Amino acid sequence: MPTIAPLDLPSHCIATAFLGEIPFFVLADGTVHRLDHGHKTSELHDGLLCAAHDPRNQYLLTGGEDGKVLRLSADGTAEPISETPGKWINCIAAGPNEAVAYATGRVTFVHQRNGTISEFAEKRTVEGLAFAPKGLRIAAARYDGVSLHWAATQAPPKDLEWKGAHTAVTFSPDGNYVVTAMQENALHGWRLKDSKHMRMTGYPAKVKSMSWSAKGKWLASSGAPAAIVWPFSGKDGPMGKAPLELGTRGDTMVTCVACHPTDDVVATGYADGMILAVRISDQREVVLRRGGKGAISTLRWNGKGVQLAFGSEAGDCGVVDLTA
Repeated sequence: MPTIAPLDLPSHCIATAFLGEIPFFVLADGTVHRLDHGHKTSELHDGLLCAAHDPRNQYLLTGGEDGKVLRLSADGTAEPISETPGKWINCIAAGPNEAVAYATGRVTFVHQRNGTISEFAEKRTVEGLAFAPKGLRIAAARYDGVSLHWAATQAPPKDLEWKGAHTAVTFSPDGNYVVTAMQENALHGWRLKDSKHMRMTGYPAKVKSMSWSAKGKWLASSGAPAAIVWPFSGKDGPMGKAPLELGTRGDTMVTCVACHPTDDVVATGYADGMILAVRISDQREVVLRRGGKGAISTLRWNGKGVQLAFGSEAGDCGVVDLTA
């Protein structure tokens, strides 16, 4: 049976990550907590808005209301990347070779480890950022679509247009697709080789969480009383195909999803704090947590896929250990 190491924290948990085997919990109040031979705390920001895990280099990136962008290492050491007083850091992303992208208002900045800084202006506020799996290509979600920039050049961006507000963005692991979450209850995608549109609608609520399966064959999402899992194995992605509905519960909504790092399993968090693990192939369910104080806001597997860190909007956090 899974065991849970609980951690009761004072604020909304916006992100979790494992740096090596150390679980980190990022709170909206500006603190970052880690379980490293005891509970340890780092006070980083005057209000924390966004965070991203850099799994290639084992860093945690954070951005705040104080205009600071920081790189946090496993021992809790924080390295400043940038500071823009009076500006809020809307979103942040980790790229190859320790590249960092972040946005403030309508401008995206890309910092490379060699000191090079690229700046890209948009017509509307940047709401989400993602690096392509290969190369320094960055996607910026905005109103009416996505801008694709090559970070090493000042060439004009490739614009992927679709009316409406796009609030988050992700590349498929093979780099063939870009998918956004929208302010309306929908996902929208593009096949990059020909910019073909992919509409993924029918959600009863906004999609606030997306996660790709290990081999990129599936995209799991929140926003319904089940995890909505779209197939991406064919050349047309999910077009013309119905999604799977995993972990269906009629009385509460899925608020967060996280695909396992090696197996086709989805960790599914709910508005009442419950967490299930559901296998895609046969929809078999295992209860990892029965409930809590608040809606699950973040889930993250460790590299081996045997521990799952979770956080909630109410601050009740912890680690599920599947090895016990």
